[in-house]
Amino acid sequence: MTHPDVTVTVIVFNDAARLPRAVASLRAQTHANIEIVISDDHSTDDTPAVARELAAQDHRIRYIRLPENSGGCSAPRNRAIEIARAPYLMFLDSDDELPPRAVELLLAAHREREVDFAMGAVRRVRVDNGRRTTWMPHLVAERRTVEGIEQDPRLLFEHLSTSKMYARAFLDRHQLRFPEGIHYEDQLFSAQAYCLAKAFTIIPDPVYVWYIEPFAAAASASISNQRHKISNVRDRVHVQRLIDDFLVSSGHAGLREDKDFKFLKHDFRMYAGDLPYRDEEWLASFADLMTPYLDTLSPDAYARLPRAERVVLELLRAGRLDEVRLAARGLGHAVAPRQVTTGSDGVPYWGDSVPSTDRARRELDVSELELDTRPFPTAQFRHEITELTPGPGASLTLAIRTYDPGLRLPVGPQRASLLLTPGRRRMTVPFRLDPVRPGVFEGTVRLDLAAAPVPLHGFAGLRHPLVRLDQQGLSNSALLLAPLDFPPRTVRIPYHSGAAPHDLTMEPETRNPGRLQLRWTPVGVTAHVTRPLLHRLAHPRLRNAARLAASVLR
Repeated sequence: MTHPDVTVTVIVFNDAARLPRAVASLRAQTHANIEIVISDDHSTDDTPAVARELAAQDHRIRYIRLPENSGGCSAPRNRAIEIARAPYLMFLDSDDELPPRAVELLLAAHREREVDFAMGAVRRVRVDNGRRTTWMPHLVAERRTVEGIEQDPRLLFEHLSTSKMYARAFLDRHQLRFPEGIHYEDQLFSAQAYCLAKAFTIIPDPVYVWYIEPFAAAASASISNQRHKISNVRDRVHVQRLIDDFLVSSGHAGLREDKDFKFLKHDFRMYAGDLPYRDEEWLASFADLMTPYLDTLSPDAYARLPRAERVVLELLRAGRLDEVRLAARGLGHAVAPRQVTTGSDGVPYWGDSVPSTDRARRELDVSELELDTRPFPTAQFRHEITELTPGPGASLTLAIRTYDPGLRLPVGPQRASLLLTPGRRRMTVPFRLDPVRPGVFEGTVRLDLAAAPVPLHGFAGLRHPLVRLDQQGLSNSALLLAPLDFPPRTVRIPYHSGAAPHDLTMEPETRNPGRLQLRWTPVGVTAHVTRPLLHRLAHPRLRNAARLAASVLR
């Protein structure tokens, strides 16, 4: 093929199992005049044999292999750019796919109006549960052409290079290539492309399928899922500094606040939820790398963040690392602080003392949380399991402490309940919270999970108990934080007199806020008979036939 319209590069390293799926998605494109370059970063598994077999099946496929492993995505992409024959270029990772019309739609956008690149929506698919979402949907909701990134700096959040089709002339004119020897190369490359482009078109159609494996083994996790490595933090901060330098040198320093906000809201936020699970040594190293960079960011970028995130950032910058873990639990879930302290100015501050610096007072001011005035159903409390004791069978005894920093609860014992819904029927277990001191209550509740109302056809999934408080006819339901580490326990429960057996695992949620996690797994007749039969009966044709029969009988 000497005159392809588009060259799509598939980068691969030790991914022989998934490479055929990625290539198949390219061979199935509705626009067939494409060149497919498989760029192998010196794989040591069966990838070379698989790639050569694929190339033998389709004259559009070319295979190149780097002489040594580069350790990243940039080098294999750049080598493919060097040999690409088409005037338009796209990039695909071997563990992802392109939707059938991706090339057709992006090429049409280029041909409709001369632009430097065209981009579309990215469909994210969770490998563990099949859930589908759109990446940054608000940025690709409508078709439009943007003449300069200053028209919509929010697009800096969409930093994927794989969601775009680039004009080869644009990349060559600016000598724009992927930076080699560093990770998070997409962020720098995309920032440069946004700033250098005179115009680019956005279409709302999906042009990329991104498979997410949040629980992949550490050895095989993607770079963005290797946040447990301090080198990962170092790479991310290094790329941010390179972007900052580029913004200045290219005359786009005015974008710095927007870029800083993107870093705080996206990049830092990815680490923040993991902080409660890190040990002291890791957290100290993280602070050493992150804090100097945080101190260079625009104060106006901090001001655009939710208060809970600003608190975590300030505690980190101030070196209050033990409190960082406390503040980071429940981010995004409206979990209250354990304590607030009111200054002489009447302002409530996070923690047990009034901050001593202007910056700390600004960042730790929690007035906007309205802890003492918010309507009771949305009031913020903090419920923590302080002790978890397994009992006979599938029972657990939980010691629960509730923090009420806004002093919303009256003096005296409080009516509370644990809520759990493994299916359509709710399990409610009442208990009492007794006052310990102002703003702190404690209680004990026994949870017998053998009594949970599991449907006869079974239930497969996760549930996390909630705590409900009742006050003057109003109720407030909030999540329950568990100890971060306790031994998982699995028991067999013969629900419905043995007709619906399940294995139930009681374990800590090892990410996010860290709740008590209950995992139901159907076994025996439930798994092998009842659920497969229900699945067949749920087929659309059978459902339609049942509706037709019901209408006839009426």
